[in-house]
Amino acid sequence: MISNTPTDDGGAIDEAMIERVVRAFYGRARLDPLIGPIFDSMLHDWDTHIRQICDFWSSALLKTGRYRGQPMAAHMPLPVEAPHFDRWLEIFTATARDICPPEAAAQFIERAYRIAESLELGLAARRQAMGKIIKRRPPG
Repeated sequence: MISNTPTDDGGAIDEAMIERVVRAFYGRARLDPLIGPIFDSMLHDWDTHIRQICDFWSSALLKTGRYRGQPMAAHMPLPVEAPHFDRWLEIFTATARDICPPEAAAQFIERAYRIAESLELGLAARRQAMGKIIKRRPPG
């Protein structure tokens, strides 16, 4: 098991740090009464999910290009709204600050806020568009 302690190597983000943050975040998020049930209802293979999210963060922060998924499509069926994004950010921010040196935590947090904003806006736009399509009915 990977430790949830800050690094003492100068604080550069690396794959090991990403994995520590991801594992610690999901350990906390799964226990949260607001977002935990969403994760637990949708995810059954946690090891695969953790690897995929590590790939995502590796691509986002280290530019490795390992992540090949579609975050918008993956989140479309989830029952998430603004309070869920807010809670996700609270837990993620606390996790990054607890595990990473300040400079690395700031990078994780800044990217997390941009990702959350993009996902939240994208989901709202797509759901609104889908709602308009679904609401269209022929007359009579």
